[in-house]
Amino acid sequence: MVYESGNEMAAYAAHQINYHVMGYFPISPSTEVAQFLDLMKANGQHDIKLIPADGEHGSAGVCFGASTAGGRVFNATSANGYLYMLEQMPVQSGSRFPMVMNLVCRSVSGPLNIHGDHSDLYYALNTGWPIVMCRDPQAVYDMNIMAIKLAEDPEVRLPVLVASDGYFTSHQKRKVQTFAHRADVHAFVGEQPMRGYPDTLDRNNPITVGPYMNEPDYINNCYQQTVAMYNAEQVYDRIRKEYLDLTGRDYPILDLYRMEDAEVAVFLMNSASEIIKDVVDQLRAKGIKAGSIAPNMIRPFPAKQIAEALKNVKAVTVGDRADSYGGHGGNMAMEIKAALFTEGNTNTMVVNRIYGLGGKDFYNEDGHALFQFALDAIAAGKVEKPFDYYGHSPGDPAKAPKRVLNPMKYEDLNTGLITVKQDEETGKLNVRIPPLRSLTKKPKRIAPGHGACPGCGIFSGLELFFKGIEGDIVALFHTGCAMVVTTGYPYSAHKATYIHNLFQNGAATMSGVVEMFWERKRRGELDYLNLPADFTFVMITGDGGMDIGMGPAIGAALRNHKMIILEYDNEGYMNTGAQLSYSTPLGHRTSTSNVGSKQQGKLFQHKDTAQIMAATNIPYVFTGSESFPQDLVKKAAKAQWYAQNEGLVYGKILITCPLNWLSEDQDGTEIIDYAVNSNFFPLYEIEQGITNITFNPEEKNKKINVTEWLKTMGKTKHMLKPENADALKSFEDEIERRWSRLKAKHENPYL
Repeated sequence: MVYESGNEMAAYAAHQINYHVMGYFPISPSTEVAQFLDLMKANGQHDIKLIPADGEHGSAGVCFGASTAGGRVFNATSANGYLYMLEQMPVQSGSRFPMVMNLVCRSVSGPLNIHGDHSDLYYALNTGWPIVMCRDPQAVYDMNIMAIKLAEDPEVRLPVLVASDGYFTSHQKRKVQTFAHRADVHAFVGEQPMRGYPDTLDRNNPITVGPYMNEPDYINNCYQQTVAMYNAEQVYDRIRKEYLDLTGRDYPILDLYRMEDAEVAVFLMNSASEIIKDVVDQLRAKGIKAGSIAPNMIRPFPAKQIAEALKNVKAVTVGDRADSYGGHGGNMAMEIKAALFTEGNTNTMVVNRIYGLGGKDFYNEDGHALFQFALDAIAAGKVEKPFDYYGHSPGDPAKAPKRVLNPMKYEDLNTGLITVKQDEETGKLNVRIPPLRSLTKKPKRIAPGHGACPGCGIFSGLELFFKGIEGDIVALFHTGCAMVVTTGYPYSAHKATYIHNLFQNGAATMSGVVEMFWERKRRGELDYLNLPADFTFVMITGDGGMDIGMGPAIGAALRNHKMIILEYDNEGYMNTGAQLSYSTPLGHRTSTSNVGSKQQGKLFQHKDTAQIMAATNIPYVFTGSESFPQDLVKKAAKAQWYAQNEGLVYGKILITCPLNWLSEDQDGTEIIDYAVNSNFFPLYEIEQGITNITFNPEEKNKKINVTEWLKTMGKTKHMLKPENADALKSFEDEIERRWSRLKAKHENPYL
């Protein structure tokens, strides 16, 4: 017996099954699944190869590829991450390669909301994956064990989705009964995947996976897939009975509560379906024949069973935790209506209410309200309002958001103290800046009052960069700490125009803004603004955004839009809980590169984003640091000139994250200074393809050993232990190799 959350139980089941491969990318609220597995991996508790992808689309590709190769494959995701991998889902099911993925349900939204509803789950309904449901952590554990057996059954052979409610089931701890020994799990699911069908690693039977297919072969393939999907219902029923015999725990396709003689009912899924049972008991105590229905499987949809359960029910309220916009009802309500019609039931009235969106809690009184809608229909003899929302509230004009800060004055943003001139012979820019004190009168672009952690280096670094920008900006922040802590509706810390888009698409979005500006300006549509100078367009990326967003960033660079991409590098995905990013250095501890008896931090070297972007031949690339403020302000001024006159600029600033670096709040500038002086984060610029080191610690007699930097952070102190000497040397050698290459480029304009 353990006391754990749903995410922990998904990981617990996975480690007992001992999958071969998990391709993953962190997204709340599913992130913990990979974290727990990595922690167990660090201590040698399983053999799963954990592959951190560059985004959910990549993680789905990793999983599909691994599944073709004959082993067991696992994944977990949520919301926008699931939609990012969505095109891969029908590929896997249509190719009939089994795996298990946990969908920890979360709102798919604009504006952004990270809390639980079923809007991501409803996108899964047409992907060809059987879907099982989990109302509590015990169900998460049990369903994960049954799911792999279902996926691999010869009559099914499909990938299976295990759905639980984000931040409800995923994070709430409950008592859970588990198998004590992995051998008992393997005795149930099989120690190895079922053989008998081909894989890509059988050299004596070479196969082609995913050929181009015309009709009638394609429709035949789809027919075989739909036969397998409907087979999954009978196979699941057989598996759950076997599991019942083994554990005493039963998960029938429909969980029916007091439905034997029910005249009024409510249909709900997952976590809310447990709360409604108390409401049923309370109504029964009043003499009302109430009952509830909750599915443990929604693909294939249990149409006949639902119709049978409702045959004597006068009215049922179907609660959908997501809307099918424009469809006059949520997905579950539509499918229940279709099931009743198909089975000839025209008597049971169906009321549909959209509830609980964006993590809105579901309480006992909400359950009573849903029952009351059905009771009202019975009393009236008809459904007055078949479809509506429940739990929304009317706006109050008196509480409409009001502007607190007036727009910044153009003359305050243009000090005239910074001058940028292009050398006619060399083509390089000469920048003159005043003493920094004189720039303090420039207004801050981001207002105080944001919610960043104490000691966070994001905003001191950004504001220092913005000191070098004259005039108006339009800023785009993609998802990350900087976005989350500055834009909690109805408040905003942004004084200038601000846009948000998701991790993977910020650069493309800003490209569209930039090109619309120039086109509207060309057509004379912006003449009314009387702009003395053009906007400067700045996209802010960070928290690993140059992993998942690298493709669109390179695309924007190759198109050479007039904009700045500025990356704040905190060496991880800090906004989702400090998972490793590709910019996390070798050996550094994160929540998905744990330190244990079998693993000592991140296993591969960090990504050199500046050099990657320089390879796109954009006019200006730079690195900067708040510990060298004059250098950063000069580079900002250059960046603005190039972004307004020639094309795309990329800049990278290293910033501290005391919460996850395990450092003191007040030590940020010193830690960054150590990173620069150890040559881990060299300061340089690449202007028109020519590299120039702007600060050389060796020449300034400030060079320190990288161990002096590592000592300042709790996340790296383990690297200084004797047993980690090899990893430390590998890290030191890589820093020296990159520094030597950079010096060679500095000395030779052709490199």
